[in-house]
Amino acid sequence: MSRLAPLSEEPISEDDSANCSKKGLSWKNWLKTHLSLVFNKKSDLKILLSVLGCPLFPVSALSEPPINEVSSSAQYIIQHFTAATGCRKSEGTVKNIFVTGKVTMAMVDELGATVGSVAGAAGVAQKGCFVMWQMVPNKWLIELVVGGHKVIAGSDGNVAWRRTPWLGAHAAKGGVRPLRRALQASNLCGLDPMAISAVFSSAQYMGEKRISSTDCFVLKLSADQVDLADRSDSTAEMIKHVIFGYFSQRSGLLVFIEDSYLTRIQSPGTYPTYWETTMATKIEDYRLVEGVMVAHSGQSNVIITRFGDNLKAGLSVTRMEETWTIDDVAFNVPGLSLDCFIPPKEVQKDFPDENLDWRSPLHR
Repeated sequence: MSRLAPLSEEPISEDDSANCSKKGLSWKNWLKTHLSLVFNKKSDLKILLSVLGCPLFPVSALSEPPINEVSSSAQYIIQHFTAATGCRKSEGTVKNIFVTGKVTMAMVDELGATVGSVAGAAGVAQKGCFVMWQMVPNKWLIELVVGGHKVIAGSDGNVAWRRTPWLGAHAAKGGVRPLRRALQASNLCGLDPMAISAVFSSAQYMGEKRISSTDCFVLKLSADQVDLADRSDSTAEMIKHVIFGYFSQRSGLLVFIEDSYLTRIQSPGTYPTYWETTMATKIEDYRLVEGVMVAHSGQSNVIITRFGDNLKAGLSVTRMEETWTIDDVAFNVPGLSLDCFIPPKEVQKDFPDENLDWRSPLHR
């Protein structure tokens, strides 16, 4: 069996399953036959799942915050957040978390045209549900079912992966990073009281901004050049991946996150094409769960922009939207073991056995 191609974070094709098993998912093949997929309405559901389903956070969570590199303002914001959520009360006691929820996704003509709903979407609104498990500090697994399609993604602490019906199982490029959906749904504080501090430990304080009538402090995180290089290949260069966290000045809670990544794609002998994906998520409806504040609903808006000198039609833009709710949250679920996070066999064959030993020290 040939080596599995790493998972791309770009929109992907709907009929690549057979091709992947034979020759791997290369950017060259993807460019040649499916460059226009993201703008083909027949492929709406697969695009929605590819982009909104299981995206990863731009950076890994650090085990210990680099004190000298964090501004006093950022430290204050993070400390305010941990106090507001009650995370410190559960420090050392929460080992795992179980979450169930519902989602509604759709392609839209204008973002925010139907606040809190995608009923007026340009495409057919797709409804579904998800189940998510997490174990301290960086093991997670999510199963998402929308419109009859199931997407599964996970991490055993050494490798992150995703499995779709049309692509099979693939490893994610770069180091292990948190699941973005976990951040927006539970803010990670239920898993590890210091997780938000770890994720935003090297954040840069950007000032203040008003979001949805809420005055917020803004923190910025950027993937470093080493990680960007790890997530690139010969035809696709990840130029940037940044995320902004908006923390309410009044409550201290994380109320909005916005991330953007830019990729330069170029095959030999062709002009480069640029893809920029921006995802903004409103986080709300905080409720106490065993003494910890957990967000129970929100809305994500995505804009995918494709541009380049070789595009005859000029700038191309695709918009999509998701609303999500959390139905149930439980901490310290009995019976949840390390074996639950073992990657699929296809992914295990792509990496040395010693790197997939779930009993070995976690890769940071």
